[in-house]
Amino acid sequence: LWPWLLASSGLSALVQLVTLPFFPDSPSYLLIQKGNEEACRKAIRKLWGEGDHQAEIDDIMKEKVAMTSTKTLRVLEVIKERSLRWQLYILMTVMTTLQLCGINAIYFYSFEVFHTAKFEEYLIPYVSLGVGLCECLSSILCSTLIDRFGRKVLLWGGYVLMCSVLALLTMTLSLQHQFFWMHYFSVILIFLFVIFYGIGP
Repeated sequence: LWPWLLASSGLSALVQLVTLPFFPDSPSYLLIQKGNEEACRKAIRKLWGEGDHQAEIDDIMKEKVAMTSTKTLRVLEVIKERSLRWQLYILMTVMTTLQLCGINAIYFYSFEVFHTAKFEEYLIPYVSLGVGLCECLSSILCSTLIDRFGRKVLLWGGYVLMCSVLALLTMTLSLQHQFFWMHYFSVILIFLFVIFYGIGP
């Protein structure tokens, strides 16, 4: 089953490979990058139907003017630019915490935790699949929550909840040989951690 499951990801790539040539180019790409207004109008008509789309073209032209007046900075220039210093710090902090948040350790040790929880050997791959499915569903849920609560709330909330779950998971793994039900609590915490990871960072 696993080879078929891994191969199934190629199905979406195949669908994209077959269907993408029939999709029109982006109107903004055609007008801004290519400078082809006629192709831009044709793409707009293909996307939005017949009608007067001059307002949309005017918006794209404004975007083009704004882009030409904006200076493109190299990496070293971005680092040296004082006005971008705080944005750079925030970006580096978010990316560093994302790498060190513990999700890789959770995925690496989850099999061992499930095995210790006395799951049948043939069920463990499906439980691991459930963990991945939880992350996928929580990421979809995040896209609906981000408009309501904002990125900052989801980031802070996600990291706080993940830290709490990791602290509890450390405790349950330490006590799993003293209380038989701790194994199941550890499994629940793994699922919770993955959900909070998907919703937050």
